[in-house]
Amino acid sequence: MTDSQNARAASLSHLHSAKLSRGDPLSTPIVMSSVFHLPGDPAGARQYGRFDSPTWEAVEAALAHLEEAEALVFPSGMAAISSVLLALLSSGDRVLIPSDGYYTPRVLLEKHLTRLGIGYDTRPTATFLDGGFSGYGMVLVETPSNPGLDVCDIEAVAKAARSEGAITVADNTTMTPYGQRPLDLGIDIVLASDTKAPNGHSDVLFGHVASRNAKMIETIREWRKLAGVIPGPFEAWLVLRGLETLEVRFDRMCSSAEIIASRLADHPMVQSVRYPGLKDDPSHALAKTQMLRSGSLIGLTLASKEKAERFIDTCPLIEATTSFGSVHTSAERRARWGDDVAEGFVRLSVGCEPTETLWEAIDTALKTT
Repeated sequence: MTDSQNARAASLSHLHSAKLSRGDPLSTPIVMSSVFHLPGDPAGARQYGRFDSPTWEAVEAALAHLEEAEALVFPSGMAAISSVLLALLSSGDRVLIPSDGYYTPRVLLEKHLTRLGIGYDTRPTATFLDGGFSGYGMVLVETPSNPGLDVCDIEAVAKAARSEGAITVADNTTMTPYGQRPLDLGIDIVLASDTKAPNGHSDVLFGHVASRNAKMIETIREWRKLAGVIPGPFEAWLVLRGLETLEVRFDRMCSSAEIIASRLADHPMVQSVRYPGLKDDPSHALAKTQMLRSGSLIGLTLASKEKAERFIDTCPLIEATTSFGSVHTSAERRARWGDDVAEGFVRLSVGCEPTETLWEAIDTALKTT
C-alpha cells in the first residue's frame, strides 16, 4: 500500500478515541433508539431513527475516512445501488451497465425501472469503452467484473462518460478501498456491498455509497430518508467492528489468492484460471495500472458441472455459499445463477486460513474430482 493508505489504515481504529472524554467507553456504543428527547423546536437536534443515528454516523465516518469522500450507509449492497439509480435518474434517462457484472442490477432495471421510463443497455466489461457513452444519463462499471474478473479502464471510462454528461458510478465490492480507488480515477460515485470483505464475517447485510460531489450525496441522503432505506444500528456496529480489521484481512486474502491462483494455473485438473494478478491474464496489464492489489477472487474452470460441484463439496476448507469476502474461503458454481460462464466455472473466494494449509486442502479436493 501507499504511505497515505497505510496512514488511513493506522488511524481508522482511533477515529472514535479522538473525541473521547475521560471515562468514556473506548468502543463505539450501539445506540438502540428509534426516537430522541425532542422538546420544543426540533431544529438542530436528532429527531427520528429514520433520519439519522449515532451508530450510522460512526460507520459512515469510518467509510468516509477510507474513501476520502462523504459516505452514506444502506441495509444492503443492492439498497445502495437501487438508491443511486432511483435518486439520480428520471424518466427518459438511459443507463449503461456491465453485461457480465453482478446480475441483480440488470434484473432490477428490466423488471422495475423500465416501468418508470428508465432505459438501459449492457456492454461487456472488457470492451466497455467501445461504442462511447453518448445518450446515457448514467454509466455504471464493475471492475473486476463479478464473476468473470474482466477489467475495464476506470479512468478512461470516467473521462469519456463525463464528456457526454453522464454520471459515473463504480461498484467496488470486489476490491474495497484498500484494493482499488475509483474516486481517485475520476468516478463520481463509488458503491459497494459491505456484506462482503468490509464486514468480513458473514453475519450482516450492509452497503454504502461514497462521493466527493456534495450535491449528489445530498440527493441520495434525502432519498434514503424519505424512502426509509436505512440500516439498523446493530448492523452498523457490526460493520464498524469489521472495518477495523479489514486492512489486515484483505492483505492476507489477497496474498493467499496470488499464491493459489498461480498454482491453480499449473494444476492438471484445472482447464483455465482468471485472476488479474497472473501475468498471462488478459486483464493483467490494465489491472496493474489501477488496482493496488489483485483481489481475493479467483475464477477457475473445471471440466464439467459435476467436477466443479464435487470439488466444492469435498474440500473441507471451502464453504459452499453464494457470497464472498469473508474470513472463510468459499466457492460456488456461478452458472447455476444464469451467469454467462462455463458449467464448470467456479468463483473461489480466498479467506484468511493459513495459505499452505488451504492450498493442501484445495489440491487434494481437485485431485479427487
